[in-house]
Amino acid sequence: MKRNLIFLILIIPAFLNAQEYSQSKKDIKRSIKAHDKAVHIFHDWMRDPFITLAPDGTYLLTVTQHGETIDERQCTNWAAPLYKSKDLADWEFAGYYYDISKDAANYEDYLARWGERKKTIKKEEPLKLWAPEIHFINGNWHVLHTSNSGLGNFATTEGEKLESPYKAWNEKFYRQHDPSLFQDGDGSVYLISRAAQIQKLNKDLTGFDGEPIKISPSNRKIGHEGAYILKIGKKYVLFGTAWSTDKMRHGTYNLYYCTADKVDGPYGERKFAGRFLGHGTPFKDRQGRWWCTAFYNANKPTLDPKEAGKMDLSDTAYTINKQGLTIVPLEVNIVDGDVVIRAKDEDYRYPGEEEVQKF
Repeated sequence: MKRNLIFLILIIPAFLNAQEYSQSKKDIKRSIKAHDKAVHIFHDWMRDPFITLAPDGTYLLTVTQHGETIDERQCTNWAAPLYKSKDLADWEFAGYYYDISKDAANYEDYLARWGERKKTIKKEEPLKLWAPEIHFINGNWHVLHTSNSGLGNFATTEGEKLESPYKAWNEKFYRQHDPSLFQDGDGSVYLISRAAQIQKLNKDLTGFDGEPIKISPSNRKIGHEGAYILKIGKKYVLFGTAWSTDKMRHGTYNLYYCTADKVDGPYGERKFAGRFLGHGTPFKDRQGRWWCTAFYNANKPTLDPKEAGKMDLSDTAYTINKQGLTIVPLEVNIVDGDVVIRAKDEDYRYPGEEEVQKF
């Protein structure tokens, strides 16, 4: 009898934890299917999450991810991690597909620049890879990123697998903050960076084919980082990230957009896409529904959404996002020939009282 009691004491908590975990996964899958509320998927430290669909229908996630260990695995500050999923709910770590120290032809430039930058910021920390993106174009994967040294890079796989060895970029990539790619309907590919400028690439995607062109909304800057272009319907949509107060790390970290008839503009006025969605990546799932990635970026602990609606959020940086990865459903419509984008979840849908631009 005593043995049976001990067995029950040991097994019941484990069973309840398993049920709790299972229920959590069920809730995540149910929410993804409903496509009406934000879904918190990862708890690990993450920034700048980028999700894309691979040619085989697998979801691929790459992120800025630093630290000594993550889930008991060694974490590499200067490498880009890859996660894979079939349903956006269950993810598996698939290793590091790109490493600055091994795959960047200009690695020595990174170290030299970081050495100089440390003197000005007076901060001791290692070289770190920031904001990686992966784009499958013309049968190859193209890897882009920036870093805390200020330098970025562009590398191309030699085939359809996202792995080294990488083909080197023919020209110096220099300081391309938050670099991204956009392929137009005629096959032309553009580099987007620096919030925001575009520059056409050559046919081999090994160098530039033209001068950089500044692009922006007609009424103000798109933001300070995370510039990204999509074509939706007949419109080119430029996304960008800014703080709601127009002051760095004051208010909420939001996603904005503007539209144009041509990739190089002119673009219309800046519009509001979603609160707390700064540096989020809009992407389509296999059902053709739109989502946006989101993550914790604040100076204060995560707010309850109801609290966020009542507080003055202008004195420092706030968010309702938990640490890790959240995906937020988007509503994307064509209205009178233009693209209208809003978060479907009420907690992300509207600007706050501290928002400087009035919508």
